[in-house]
Amino acid sequence: MNNHEIDYKIHGDDMQFVEVELDPQETVIAEAGSLMMMEDGIEMETIFGDGSGSQGAGIMGKLMGAGKRLITGESLFMTTFTNVQHGKKHVSFASPYPGKIIPMDLSEMGGKIICQKDAFLAAAKGVTVGVEFQRKLGTGFFGGEGFIMQKLEGDGLAFVHAGGTIIRKDLQAGEVLRVDTGCLVAMTSEVDYNIEMVRGVKTALFGGEGLFFATLRGPGTVWIQSLPFSRLASKVFAAAPQTPGGGSPGEGSLAGGLFDLLGGK
Repeated sequence: MNNHEIDYKIHGDDMQFVEVELDPQETVIAEAGSLMMMEDGIEMETIFGDGSGSQGAGIMGKLMGAGKRLITGESLFMTTFTNVQHGKKHVSFASPYPGKIIPMDLSEMGGKIICQKDAFLAAAKGVTVGVEFQRKLGTGFFGGEGFIMQKLEGDGLAFVHAGGTIIRKDLQAGEVLRVDTGCLVAMTSEVDYNIEMVRGVKTALFGGEGLFFATLRGPGTVWIQSLPFSRLASKVFAAAPQTPGGGSPGEGSLAGGLFDLLGGK
């Protein structure tokens, strides 16, 4: 084992957080801003790069790791949390929006998982957070979630977050699953991933769905989410009051009526 072996417990239902138990000198890495709480005796350090165990490989290695993260739209930095005392200590990381946290043991999944670029939450030290370029141009240009996905490599535990309810599908050899591009959370490395255009002009223009969907061909395992964050954000934006200058609440709303009654106009 090259990765630190960590124990964990996931709390909550729709707004989950993961509590990681660290033995002395054990370390967990996490995205900046995901910390919820930690006990005394845990040392926090910001590192430059992808959080792999090769941080001492020199300035070029660090720059390469940081550059990969910059390409995926993530921060140049990650944070490590190390138990520097003798007893067991706990540190917790919270999900950024309603959904589920999925624990993934990379040693049971061929040492590599490919996931959407903002899915990674935390992992045992030694897990590398890198970049997975799609081989097909169609996948890159029309993939919905973008040309670039994250890859998590190592033999330890990693925690991935996604929106709504998560379902795991184990695909047999040659079995095909078509999903909305935004609903794909993660997949094992042997899954063949491509993008297809929705057939039929009327279906594409008036069906209410996207013009493209992801085609996943087995063998392998995929994880699908019921509520992509982009879909949630678009619904919130559509329901927000659209007033000139972003002023008072909507005219027809209860809040708008109360605003007028109090002399807000």
